[in-house]
Amino acid sequence: MTISVGDSVPAATFRMLTADGPAEMSSDELFKGKKVVVFAVPGAFTPTCSAKHLPGFIEHAGSIKGKGVDTIACVSVNDMFVMQEWGKQQGAGDDILMLSDGNAEFTKAAGLDFDGSGFGLGTRSKRYAMIVEDGKVTHLSVENAPPEMNVSGAEHVLAAL
Repeated sequence: MTISVGDSVPAATFRMLTADGPAEMSSDELFKGKKVVVFAVPGAFTPTCSAKHLPGFIEHAGSIKGKGVDTIACVSVNDMFVMQEWGKQQGAGDDILMLSDGNAEFTKAAGLDFDGSGFGLGTRSKRYAMIVEDGKVTHLSVENAPPEMNVSGAEHVLAAL
């Protein structure tokens, strides 16, 4: 079952690289007591994700945070090393928290996974954007198919804030 507006986000552990090396962040640490924008991509370094999705959030990060958002997080079913390098190459800096959901723990628990095995990709995340306030989903926009990006971009999130 797919997560919906009004639901609590599932418990999961994300991974990321920090200046001190590999680190973990629980969904409680990410969401509790905060307003967070989460957007997910099917894969780092993939065409739409690299050309449109992540760049849009980087470009609009100041405006999004200006609407009271504490954190903007990009989630993908990639490892933390790939997420760090992709964020670095895209210029995400400190504006976007690049989170690995390498085992699709969060993605599956939220019901936002799809089977990309036909393309040699295994389990992946659907492309979506979510606004979470103190652990509760207040907005969710999920794309119909992975290459599409019609409702999950930064502009749509700004309009929903």
